[in-house]
Amino acid sequence: MHVLLADPPAFTPWYDHELAAALARAGADVELQTSRFRFGAVPAADGYRRSERWYPLSSRLFRRSRLRLPLKALEHLEVMHSLSRARADVLHLQWLALPQADVHLRFRSPSVFTAHDLLPRRTASRTDLWRRLLGRFDRVVVHTERGRETLAALGVDARVIPHPVYPSAAEHADDGATLLALGVIRPYKGLADAIEATRRLPDARLLVAGDPAMPLDDLRGAERVEWRLGFLSTAELDRALSEATVAVFPYRAELDQSGALLQALGAGVPAVVYDVAGRGEPVRAYGAGRVVPAGDVEALTAAVGELLADPAALAAARAGAERARAELTWDASAAQHLALYRELA
Repeated sequence: MHVLLADPPAFTPWYDHELAAALARAGADVELQTSRFRFGAVPAADGYRRSERWYPLSSRLFRRSRLRLPLKALEHLEVMHSLSRARADVLHLQWLALPQADVHLRFRSPSVFTAHDLLPRRTASRTDLWRRLLGRFDRVVVHTERGRETLAALGVDARVIPHPVYPSAAEHADDGATLLALGVIRPYKGLADAIEATRRLPDARLLVAGDPAMPLDDLRGAERVEWRLGFLSTAELDRALSEATVAVFPYRAELDQSGALLQALGAGVPAVVYDVAGRGEPVRAYGAGRVVPAGDVEALTAAVGELLADPAALAAARAGAERARAELTWDASAAQHLALYRELA
């Protein structure tokens, strides 16, 4: 089976890589078409073919600058043309970079779309746009039951394939008191709540590891906070995960699932998460930490404090993270994707 995976803006290069490699291990002929990732190196293709063919100028001339957007919009015309003419047994699109234009897409091949971001914030209010756009695809994939329910409200029948954990070489080498805030730092990730919870726990420290995509001036003076800013290499990521006792995700609603959360669980690190979107589903399902009400810093602090103070509770949460690590594999995800593709091919 020839599977064409497409992530034109390279929003999730590690997800793309792991899924493509797992599909290839399962016997599929996999091609990944994407663009240059602007913030660091990505893994070498493993058993599949990868081409960084799209947005050739805007992906190389700019990082986070908004100056790239007009040029990217022009380059997007070629993306639409290429996708509309693509020939494969299945075309699996991971991201829609310009929904207002992509609603006009027509596909020659059976098509699948993964709704990583159920209704992106810039166009979330335009439900008719998303109803029409998702209706272009033969199948739609989501990562959580909450995601399925959200799209069902639009009349879209989505298939749940859980987001796998990311493999990690991290080993437990923590001091029993280190919280970890991991990943690209954006306003919706609630870093201020993580800092406040740390302040209320006098024996705790917070490690912030990730590339800032927002100003940090008002946060940098916090005590007992270590900052490792910038794009993390694999070795640096594993080091941060090795030092973490508990990972914290005090996010507001945005993406349905968190790649950083799946990185933590993939390293056997338990998590405390706000109950927003579908982020609590793997934590609850595997007993891999605690899920607390969204925006409740007091509940966040209490849950973290319990895990840090109670060795039995921490051990149980770590065992849950290990269960998630063992079951939420990329090979299992590939098998589910291939079963979905066979419905179309």
